[in-house]
Amino acid sequence: MSEQIVTRFAPSPTGYLHIGGARTALFNWLYARHMGGKFLLRIEDTDRERSTQAAHDAILKGLNWLGLDFDNEPVSQAAQAPRHKAVAEEMLARGVAYKCFSSQEEIQAFRDAAKAEGKSTLFQSPWRDADPSTHPDAPYVIRVKAPRTGKTVIEDRVQGDVTVRNDQLDDMICLRSDGTPTYMLAVVVDDHDMGVTHVIRGDDHLTNTARQILVYNAMGWDLPVFAHIPLIHGPDGKKLSKRHGAVGLEEYQVMGYPAPGMRNYLTRLGWSHGNDEFFSDAQAREWFDLDGIGKSPARLDFKKLANISGQHIAAAQDAELIVQIEGYLEASGHLPLSDAQKENLLRAMYCLKERAKTLPELLDKASFILSSRPLDLDEKAVKALDPVYRGILAELTPQLQNASWTREDLEAIVSTVAQTHGLGLGKLAAPLRAALAGRSVCPSIFDMMLILGKDETLARLNDQVT
Repeated sequence: MSEQIVTRFAPSPTGYLHIGGARTALFNWLYARHMGGKFLLRIEDTDRERSTQAAHDAILKGLNWLGLDFDNEPVSQAAQAPRHKAVAEEMLARGVAYKCFSSQEEIQAFRDAAKAEGKSTLFQSPWRDADPSTHPDAPYVIRVKAPRTGKTVIEDRVQGDVTVRNDQLDDMICLRSDGTPTYMLAVVVDDHDMGVTHVIRGDDHLTNTARQILVYNAMGWDLPVFAHIPLIHGPDGKKLSKRHGAVGLEEYQVMGYPAPGMRNYLTRLGWSHGNDEFFSDAQAREWFDLDGIGKSPARLDFKKLANISGQHIAAAQDAELIVQIEGYLEASGHLPLSDAQKENLLRAMYCLKERAKTLPELLDKASFILSSRPLDLDEKAVKALDPVYRGILAELTPQLQNASWTREDLEAIVSTVAQTHGLGLGKLAAPLRAALAGRSVCPSIFDMMLILGKDETLARLNDQVT
């Protein structure tokens, strides 16, 4: 194919950005970037009553967090309504569509009679082949003429060939009696006008595709490549809903999953490249193709998400993690980090990011470097600092005063004091953690000493022994 690949994501701004929609956007973005094409954004805001600016903003914010940059300015479907109407009128002029004056009561009467006779209830308008001279001066809709015989074959890159009998297709309404276009017309016109070559969307849209093909054929437009991807199910195999946990993309940012980990996990959710589970953004763009998308629904697995997330935290550049943390704090309503805290985090990051599955876990582990004296001790820390161990720390503190502050020197001094009291190093580590971090969830005592530095370490120890 010599033409430039163009994909699109077309959300409706009537609520949060669903994680399934986010994955659809990701697949479109990956394919466009893999093929050196364009990824476009269209906001399908024709439902004026339910569309909100807040939902519109949430879509843009979610795509930005996920790192999905789009080409060109976003297109508003509502703003294209005059163009949609013009296409409907052009189909009318071509004779591939017609004015239908049937009322809702007449349509219902037709269906009731067909049902009673055991026939198809698909409405067959008496106005389809009527002489224009018989048209009344009354409101009408514009319907496209669907073929009555034969079949329509949807050549789908994921589902394979899907065949629909044409006698199962109705003469779809394209323009309502008030002059507004239907969604089924608007989406086709927009995709054509935007130059979309590949329509990659959820397989819940598959039933619409045969009807949308009617518009392409009526206008003589080339069909795009269709790829309908299976939906995401919950761990129990049922359609994903709030009972399974978070379904909105923004919830995952608030829970503290890093964006690279989320991209990796969502890419792997329904698509595969051999047995690869963990991969970089560059690898995803290099490997992604439509052939790797499976036909079966993918199941959301929070344990696997946490595992992938942890691997990305461990592999991330320290400065990038700071950016991710700042985004998490803002999204979750926490106070931002001060410049001093960010500098401290950068110094400590080497011993924080291993084994942290989420950004809150990392920050919890970093509490020792983000907190100021005097530390607020948790229950375990208070218990660890009993009178006996406070006494031992009182002996240790002056010896640390003259330490060269290398890991080897610190380990030697602490080990010697522990042995003097017949203790293993692990026994003395607990009260040291309590004094230095105020809690048990923290890096090793020697990492903390090196990161805090001599003055701060001695000050925290003195807080507990004096």
